[in-house]
Amino acid sequence: MAHMYILECVDGSYYTGSTTDLERRLVQHQLGEGARYTAKKLPVKLVYCEFFDHVADAFYREKQVQGWNRKKKEALIAGDMNLLREFAACQNESHYSRLSNKSSSLSEVKGTVNEAEKPPPRG
Repeated sequence: MAHMYILECVDGSYYTGSTTDLERRLVQHQLGEGARYTAKKLPVKLVYCEFFDHVADAFYREKQVQGWNRKKKEALIAGDMNLLREFAACQNESHYSRLSNKSSSLSEVKGTVNEAEKPPPRG
């Protein structure tokens, strides 16, 4: 069995990793042998863990979660799926400006479907 896990470091930062032996890996982290990042931020505590049948799946999930911001990781740790979905949505300024431009341009062209784009009649 493989695991993707999140540790909270003494400074409040998070470390995300994956392993096939979680108990051994946690001991390594606590001894300063786990990763350079956690070795400088001891002690650490396990705050989240997921289980996988294959190590490749755990590693993929590790890389996915490593790319998340702190708020999104905290929503995962708390098990708040609604908040997690909210943080998953793109929230940068250019995304919102493109959405508002698309919605106004779509309302302007509403009802102007080309004959070639119409579905064939049923029946």
